[in-house]
Amino acid sequence: MGHPPTGPSSSPSPPPTRFDETFCELLPRLYRRAVMLAGTRSWAEDAVHEAYLKLAARPQRFLDHPEPYAYAFTALLSVIRDTHRRERRQVLVDDVEVSGAVDAAGQAGRLGSIGPVIAAGWDGGVERRDAEMEAVRLLGRLSSKQAGVVILVDLDGYTIDQAARIIGVHRGTAARHRTRALQKLRSLLDRSERERGDRSGKEPGHEA
Repeated sequence: MGHPPTGPSSSPSPPPTRFDETFCELLPRLYRRAVMLAGTRSWAEDAVHEAYLKLAARPQRFLDHPEPYAYAFTALLSVIRDTHRRERRQVLVDDVEVSGAVDAAGQAGRLGSIGPVIAAGWDGGVERRDAEMEAVRLLGRLSSKQAGVVILVDLDGYTIDQAARIIGVHRGTAARHRTRALQKLRSLLDRSERERGDRSGKEPGHEA
């Protein structure tokens, strides 16, 4: 069995299996979701690779599933949730600055769902990069299940019923996760807007 998430190898590789081909088709989408859940590309790559190994242990279940992406997302969320639990046992605070984690602007990174959020590594324009970093920062303040429901419903287009089945919770639980997540996201956005307004009001010489 190959290991697509680890990157190309200099030695000859055996022909890809149907499992590898199917998983590789989902990789770009899984990586994007993993970054939102994990906080950084390096943590996301580790999470995707661990999810690959979990699925590869029982490849036929993955291949026989009517929605391979949903099945893979479940494995990915499980990996991130387990890692998050380990991290919380080691760091018993909700929002701490990470020593040595510094972004491109010189600001200390903060813990995402399973790792430090460091504003670096995205391609594309400045506006898109800023939007992606803001999304990662906000999702990192949610629990893994809350973030998972928001990603599935509000980004991937699943219904609440479908998201509940993917995550493995009752519909009412999934709905509560999403409601609380959206309330928290709105609160965080409102706070950010107020802080930006306060900073702009204190800086003289910038009036139009």
